[in-house]
Amino acid sequence: MEVQRSVAATPRLSASWRRSEDYGIPLDAVNPAFSGGVDDGSLFYDCGQEVLRGLRDTLSNEPVSMMLTDAAGLVLSRVCDEKSLVSALDKTYLAPGFAFSEREAGTNGLGLALADRAPSLVRGEEHYCTGLWGYTCAAAPVMDPVHGRLLGSVNLTTWSDKSDGLLLALARTAAGHTSTLMLARSRGAEPRPTPKGEVFRVFSASRDAPPAPDLGETWGAALAEVVAALRAGRTVGVVGEAGVGKTALLAAALRLVRRDHRILNARPPDPRDAESWLALWTPELAKDRTSVIVGGADTLPLWAASELATIVTAARGASLAVTASDAGGIPRPLATLLDVVVELPPLRRRPDDVLPLAEHFGRAARGREVRFTPAAARALRTFAWPGNAEQLRRVVRDAVTRGDVVDAKHLAPEVLCGSSRTLTRIETLERDEIARVLAEPGITVTRAAKSLGMSRATIYRKITQYGIRPE
Repeated sequence: MEVQRSVAATPRLSASWRRSEDYGIPLDAVNPAFSGGVDDGSLFYDCGQEVLRGLRDTLSNEPVSMMLTDAAGLVLSRVCDEKSLVSALDKTYLAPGFAFSEREAGTNGLGLALADRAPSLVRGEEHYCTGLWGYTCAAAPVMDPVHGRLLGSVNLTTWSDKSDGLLLALARTAAGHTSTLMLARSRGAEPRPTPKGEVFRVFSASRDAPPAPDLGETWGAALAEVVAALRAGRTVGVVGEAGVGKTALLAAALRLVRRDHRILNARPPDPRDAESWLALWTPELAKDRTSVIVGGADTLPLWAASELATIVTAARGASLAVTASDAGGIPRPLATLLDVVVELPPLRRRPDDVLPLAEHFGRAARGREVRFTPAAARALRTFAWPGNAEQLRRVVRDAVTRGDVVDAKHLAPEVLCGSSRTLTRIETLERDEIARVLAEPGITVTRAAKSLGMSRATIYRKITQYGIRPE
């Protein structure tokens, strides 16, 4: 069945229609999957609901349905006072418990916002299924303010014959308020930094490389697996937690296998900059002997991943490698190009790598050899490193500003503590001061308590509370 559309398609919309066709979505019916239940106990849900209730007052006289969805497009909640709109939405299953991703319902506002990780407006006949032509949907993705993960979306739906006016702006504002409210209730957690605009880092495989640290068996096994795949002409992906060293692993392998190649390291863009980011790929990939590392492939808008896959496939002599948090998150157009996916374990599972990495980072920051005292080395090895190698790099960089010999007292207080609970700002200040005093040479808990104006019972309780490890 072919449907005649009277709308002009944007590149994003055309790409979404093509994906909907590839998914086998019927043109004349909406048959989303029903989950039978939703997760209503998360911080995301609580904050999103509070924001939607506030927006409900603003739109009290408007025929608008406000919805919260998870990252898979499952509708978690719906707020709407217009009875006729509620009844119509129920007939198209746009209701809590039903999944409305592109894969389930074709092109629609919330599905497009989740696929491209960007605010999206889909009007009337822009929907893939004719059953949704009666609606206009505006949606904006909600991102985890601390970790940067896609959490879900805020979706506003009205009749297609109504003016969409500020609908998209309201959806974007509601998504932003949800993320901000989550951060405010995260007990002092710091927001994830936004992309700084750096797109490419280009370096030579045979030059520009400082001596690599001698790391342990786990790293060596992952490196050997990537090297073997590259030598066999296979396309490789490396997955693992943020900051674990995925790009470093790929770069090390490429230096060994393709010594005459330029290595192009492309960091993921802000979704709003994806179009200009893509525009830089074609001329770079046209150059001979180029190896490309696409970082954070799981954060790319789906349309951008599809365009990138097309560009890479058409390029001659260029090789592609990608990194992502997990294999399942790699967009399908890029995932189909991968022959091998290697997992790099987090630093907490590679304790033998901590000190060699610390010495490597110290040498790079200081410009000469740096030594760690036994107390500092012990503190570094026993810390869990939730931020992995990137966190270790930051801690070492700050510590070596004090000299060529790093003692425990030079390390950030977070390293001397083992608490996994997120602290308030006041608790963080208190923890840091206790850890600083306890790191002084020759200090005892009794003397530390006196210096801090605490009783011995109080400081012991605080040490337990904050997971401080006195030397």
